[in-house]
Amino acid sequence: MHSKVISFHYTLTDHSGEVLDTSDGDEPMTFLAGVGQIIPGLEAVLEKLKVGEKKKVTLKAADAYGAHDAAKLIEVPLERMPNQKIKVGDQFQMNGDPNSMPLTVAKVTDKHVTLDSNHPLAGKDLTFDVKITAVREATDDEMAHGHAHGPGCHH
Repeated sequence: MHSKVISFHYTLTDHSGEVLDTSDGDEPMTFLAGVGQIIPGLEAVLEKLKVGEKKKVTLKAADAYGAHDAAKLIEVPLERMPNQKIKVGDQFQMNGDPNSMPLTVAKVTDKHVTLDSNHPLAGKDLTFDVKITAVREATDDEMAHGHAHGPGCHH
């Protein structure tokens, strides 16, 4: 059984209408349906749309990146940080790994830094304005690799 490869343009906004991300002026985002490449709440809507269709999709935090989890706050002694001039909002990669979720500085005192390992959009209701640009059957190669191939694919 083959899955679908879906390409779409999007503009992501928060509850106040501030644009958080967009594919405008870039390649559309492309994903292999059914393998968890994009948030499930958005994928469920996109799978029902046809090429050329537009839709505004508002997802509660629980259906997007989840609730903000206080257990994902990590307190680190300031002297253990690589940079002593840290400020709230700075981001670091875990062990310098560019593929890991960034840690965001949530609080700084004279002795400790509180790092937040939640997804930066956790706890936020999100609105996606989407337009489907292509839908096709996935190739055997894409199914074997578990992701779409070609422009706009996100690994």
